[in-house]
Amino acid sequence: MSLEQTHETILVLNFGTQYLQLIARRIRECRVFSKIVPHTITAEEIRKAAPKGIVLSGGPKSVYDSDAFQCDPAIFELGIPILGICYGLHLAASALGGKVIATEEREYGRATLALNDAGIDCPLFRGMPANHQVWMSHGDHVAEIPDSFELLASSESCPVCAVRYRTRPIFGVQFHPEVVHSTFGTPLFQNFLKEICGCSFDWTMRDYAEQMIVEIRERVGFGKVICGLSGGVDSSVVAALLAKAVGSRLSCILVDNGLMRKGEVESVEREFSGHFKTDLHIVRAAEKFLGELVGVIDPQEKRRRIGREFITAFSGEASRIQDVKYLAQGTIYPDVIESGGSADAPAATIKLHHNVGGLPDDLEFELIEPLRDLFKDEVRQLGLELGLPESLVWRHPFPGPGLAVRCLGEVTPERLAVIREADAILLEEIRLAGLQRTISQAFVVSLPVQSVGVMGDGRTYENSVAVRCVTTDDFMTADWTAMPDNVLRRISTRIINEVKGVNRVVYDVSSKPPATIEWE
Repeated sequence: MSLEQTHETILVLNFGTQYLQLIARRIRECRVFSKIVPHTITAEEIRKAAPKGIVLSGGPKSVYDSDAFQCDPAIFELGIPILGICYGLHLAASALGGKVIATEEREYGRATLALNDAGIDCPLFRGMPANHQVWMSHGDHVAEIPDSFELLASSESCPVCAVRYRTRPIFGVQFHPEVVHSTFGTPLFQNFLKEICGCSFDWTMRDYAEQMIVEIRERVGFGKVICGLSGGVDSSVVAALLAKAVGSRLSCILVDNGLMRKGEVESVEREFSGHFKTDLHIVRAAEKFLGELVGVIDPQEKRRRIGREFITAFSGEASRIQDVKYLAQGTIYPDVIESGGSADAPAATIKLHHNVGGLPDDLEFELIEPLRDLFKDEVRQLGLELGLPESLVWRHPFPGPGLAVRCLGEVTPERLAVIREADAILLEEIRLAGLQRTISQAFVVSLPVQSVGVMGDGRTYENSVAVRCVTTDDFMTADWTAMPDNVLRRISTRIINEVKGVNRVVYDVSSKPPATIEWE
């Protein structure tokens, strides 16, 4: 689903920077829609998309390398405002007659940007002090700017930090305004968007929701849609959006595998059979799943058996729903980018084993991915706009195999009961402490360890659980959360007092890497 025709859009050409998503995020934070596209996009494709502006991202290569990523040089002739960042600056400079070379010393970290008179007068730097902090990350620099350019800023170790084309709206900066360490990074984007691109800052989640509802209705017509519900925020938001768009022609399938958190099935059932009044199918398969896990200790074997049972349960229920043509799923923007797929590729009919837990090759639907252009926090905003409760919208991520991979060793009903109760206490205390949105993920792990304890006047020999809380932006790396002592103390005391069979609570203080977020 393309938004170029209905919203002011900035296209971000992807040259492989690690900061790619940050660029898109900074623009959206200014209430302008941004879309990441491949660097191979043609000038004609851009002209047809009619964006308000273009950003050329950074990247790991050098423009003078034989395998360097290039862009269609006709882009610079379109008259559309362009901002080149780091590699994007090098690309524009070299394409228009300048020279880029390797620096004698690479520059990483903070630097002081010094604007010259032209820079101070330039709309890109409007309202900024002549000297301010920026973030550098480069091994090349522009040694000679094209005759058509003028210099705007330098730093102590980099003579060309910002430039502009004299007669066209083309700008380039050596530093990274998308990184928070560039103290005036956001104002720079705001200036580019408003002063140079003429954007009106009208991007809102309400607009997005209304547009998606219209687009889904037009696409689906009188067809039927199924949506797999997992209890997580992404699938719940998709289901809520589809419920408003197609009403009774939506059928949701929730597989109750006996491995979900406390009250999760009931919460989903309450929202999607009560509030949204969808055709909700709950597959009660806990006994079957748990039976498959008897005696299984290896984490990968757990995942394999759970995945196989999910395929059977979901596809079996889907086959009972007549005349279904569409499948909706909660793919979000980072999924698209990280998978290596084209960020602006159209949705197509695909085999479901690529998307919903590994469904059979012969089960095909036309795919609907209404969250495909959104980041996680934007999905949450959309959920609130659609009327989902905060408890569901801000629910922490949950692994596909559920509590089975938080139960080290054999999975039994008794151990699952311990995890559910302890996990509920942990999440309740986090909410009461106002840390729900600070901590990215929090959960309890049942350890296959027993230890000696004392309760009252008696000796105990009971189970241990680990509490894991992490903070992260992208879930690729994560740090353990320095929980306030009083909160951690309440969590430990309550778990030991209220959860039968537990006499010891430990706190996981390992980061990712080297550890992973989940234990299995």
